[in-house]
Parts: sequence; structure tokens; C-alpha cells
Amino acid sequence: MSVSRTILVTGASGGIGGALCGRLAADGYRVAAVSRDADRLADLAAAELRIEADCTIQAGAQKALTEATAHFGGSPGQLAHCIGNTLLTPLHRTRSEAWSEVMRVNLDSAFHVIQAWITAHQKAKTSGAAVFASSVVSRIGVANHEAIAAAKGGLEALVRSAAATYAAQGFRFNTVAPGLTETPLTAPLLKSDAFREAAARQYPLRGLQSAEQIAGVMAWLLSEQADRITGQVIPVDGGFTSVRPLVK
Repeated sequence: MSVSRTILVTGASGGIGGALCGRLAADGYRVAAVSRDADRLADLAAAELRIEADCTIQAGAQKALTEATAHFGGSPGQLAHCIGNTLLTPLHRTRSEAWSEVMRVNLDSAFHVIQAWITAHQKAKTSGAAVFASSVVSRIGVANHEAIAAAKGGLEALVRSAAATYAAQGFRFNTVAPGLTETPLTAPLLKSDAFREAAARQYPLRGLQSAEQIAGVMAWLLSEQADRITGQVIPVDGGFTSVRPLVK
């Protein structure tokens, strides 16, 4: 069986994953938080269960799902996949090893986690809702982002296809595509005031995204209010991918 208002959050030690855990716990969810490094989950008060697992491999994803299911007494009703890294390097300077790592972390992990979660639900004859973290660079060409754009573009295609495959069984799959967001992952980029100001000017709604803003949209996509939404990619980017403001 699945357990309502329970959720498995992968990448929970990251900025968006951690913010989402806090938001969902405040909304009454029981949260199982997953990270490759258990120490990074120690201060995550919103987590009822902390799981150390590498979801970029099949065994790790299955371990996370198995432990959450045992703890909750059934498969987590919701899934939030927030695992990711980035690479800002032009294609001609991208090493094959770096390319493979970006694909493993961003795309392979999603495949393994979806497979484990779906399989558990099919055995129990239950369904649920899942949300994934992509990026605006999969929606519009941004210089020096070839590897991460390809990985996140693959993620979005994977999620849309899963939404089609499992809709008849009652599953919902959606994705958010944030613009540049204030997280520990982006902190090295944003430590320069000049870079921060230049980045903020790119967005029609000036400024950068916060992890809490992204988490809010993800939480809504998991909620009953979004019961008729599946297979969608929702940009959370201050209008970056869709509008061009009047320049004065």
C-alpha cells in the first residue's frame, strides 16, 4: 500500500531539497530525506527519516525507497527528486568524464528513482504524484551550459514520457525549471557582486530566485490543488524564458 501525505525527497541536503522538506513538513507531510552524505542531513529538522543513499545508481535508489517504505508502512505517496549538479563549461572544453558525471547525477538518478518508486506502487496497486527539479537552461539556449542543458532536457523528456505511460494508473509527473537560484550550489558563482548584479538584470522580474520560492511551486504541484496537472514543465524564472521587458 501507499501512505498518504508521505514523501521521499531525494537531494534533500541541497538548497531546494532542504527548503522543500521544510515546506512539506509544515503542510503536514511525513518526510523521508535522502542524501549521499548523511552528515548533511543531521540538521534537517523537517525530516522524520534520514536516509543515506546514492540514488545515481540503481541499488542506491532502491535502498532509499525500501527504507522509506519500511518506515512509513507503505510506499511514499509522493516523490520529489531534487538531485543535481551543474557544469559551466563550453562544449569544446568539456571533458568526457565531466559530461558523464553531469548525466549520471542529473539524468541517471531520475531514471533509477522513478523506476524504484513506480515499481513499488505497481506492486501495491497504488499511485501518487512526483515532481522534479530541472533548469531554465533546458528551455532556452544559454552559453557554456551544453552539458547541464542536455542532462536537464533529458530529464524533462523522461518525466513527460513517464506522465504519459502512467497517467491511466493515476500517477502525476511534473517538473519545475528554476532560473538561477540562491543555494549552496550557486554560492561560488554569486560571491561576486558584479556577477550577481549582472545575473539579476537578466530576469524581467529583477533579482534571483530563492530556494523557498522554488519549493513553494513544487509543493503546489504535489498537492490536491494540482490534481489535473501532469506532464508539465513550470518555469520559475522571473519571466526569463518567455517574456522580454520594455528596455528604457
